[in-house]
Amino acid sequence: MNNTWKIYMLASISFLVGTSQFVIVGILDKVAASVGVSVATAGQLITAFALANAIGTPIVIVATAKMNQSRQLLLALAILLLGIVSTLTLPGFGFLMVSRVVLGIGTGVFIVTAYSIAAKLASPGHQGEAMSNVSMGFSASLVFGVPIGRVITVAYGWQAIFWIIGFFSLLGIFAVARTIPATIGEGSTPLGKQFSLLKKPNIIVALGVTFFVFISYSVVNTYITLFLAFVKPMSEQEMSSILFALGIASLIGSKLGGFLADRIGITYTLIGSIVVQAIALALLPITSSSIIFTIVLIMFWATSAWTFGLTQSFNIVSLAPEASGIMLSLNSSFVQLGFAAGAGIGGIAVGSSSIMAISWIGAASVAFAACIASVFFGFTRLLSIAR
Repeated sequence: MNNTWKIYMLASISFLVGTSQFVIVGILDKVAASVGVSVATAGQLITAFALANAIGTPIVIVATAKMNQSRQLLLALAILLLGIVSTLTLPGFGFLMVSRVVLGIGTGVFIVTAYSIAAKLASPGHQGEAMSNVSMGFSASLVFGVPIGRVITVAYGWQAIFWIIGFFSLLGIFAVARTIPATIGEGSTPLGKQFSLLKKPNIIVALGVTFFVFISYSVVNTYITLFLAFVKPMSEQEMSSILFALGIASLIGSKLGGFLADRIGITYTLIGSIVVQAIALALLPITSSSIIFTIVLIMFWATSAWTFGLTQSFNIVSLAPEASGIMLSLNSSFVQLGFAAGAGIGGIAVGSSSIMAISWIGAASVAFAACIASVFFGFTRLLSIAR
């Protein structure tokens, strides 16, 4: 197998890994019913996954940094498989929560390691393209994994999804063991060095913007099926179709982010995408009487959210290009912390108020991120003029 096909193989496994994270969003109501908890309580499964991913991933990466990277990849898949087995075999909501923690760590370690290996397998000058292929596999889980997961859940139960992911993850372990070369790790990057970057005001402000934008995204995305069902009772086919459309919007947003960043610049793309998110979410409660307007606004919201995600990665790297790997790792951790906080806040809102509250909370969080970003970009522009 040549290196190009090895990269595509990593992208395919990334699809499975991404599905293990995102599929829960589309089937949250079914999972909640099966374990006897409310949807708001079940939403904390997403919080547990995200916190484990944000906190556990850098710790495991540092602890295993001197390990052969192919073995590091196998370790990640083994952790993922352990999480899937425990999901399927251990009873009750408590064990399900523990399983999501294990899955969060396995997912994070796999993605970080797969990026590194893909870059090394790529021919000179094509490292970015190789990494984007792995990223596209992960993102594709939103397009196909979530709606397909919903369809399979309705027909066979939500556990069937994890049986499928587990089976193909096992095949992935054999494929990685046979095809990925023994790439030597680059050594440990101490956590102290990573945290030292947080002392720089421009970096901590940028990561703060990431955090609040993804709180907004998670508050809405975690409970999107409950929100849609509240606006208009619909068939499972209609729900799956809307989830598929949202996945397509995420891909469009990712592509649009790169296009706009090149055409109008990172600053305007970031600010514009944040503003569109805030407006779309603020209008949702007002237009909730029309399912058509609701879906249109949600599509605008999803597209702009993923436009932000890709563009912010460019922005984060530009702040410390000499430490691009660490910066992307930190940004990923703040993304996951935002997911965790958003799922938790959304769960409280859904449990104590109306489901409509999630759109107001999401709008407020992303509007706060817009204020931070506007002040930050204005400040950096003044600095550049002074210099």
